[in-house]
Amino acid sequence: MNIEDWKSQIKRGTLEFCILLMIDKRAYYGYEIISKLESLPILSVKESTVYPLLRRLLKEELLTSFWQETSEGLPPRKYYSITEKGREYLTAMTTEWDNLLISIDSIKIGN
Repeated sequence: MNIEDWKSQIKRGTLEFCILLMIDKRAYYGYEIISKLESLPILSVKESTVYPLLRRLLKEELLTSFWQETSEGLPPRKYYSITEKGREYLTAMTTEWDNLLISIDSIKIGN
């Protein structure tokens, strides 16, 4: 396995968590999510990855969506916001993530 394969595995496992963290702060539209992730090279993804994930999160009722007109005369954008169920799931994910980081740090320092 090379480092790119390993990075891909990490990204696949954390992408849902990152998107929920973003949407917990405010509503985002799809392309805006992709652009934000592209600004962080290790998290850069394609539309073909993000949109199916957003559809699944909607289906699982972790997110809700709404259409909003743009002021620039562009077509309306579909925004995603987190639901209460999504916040509860994100809280559980955050706890597990923090526990993972603590465990990894413990291993790194040799405890």
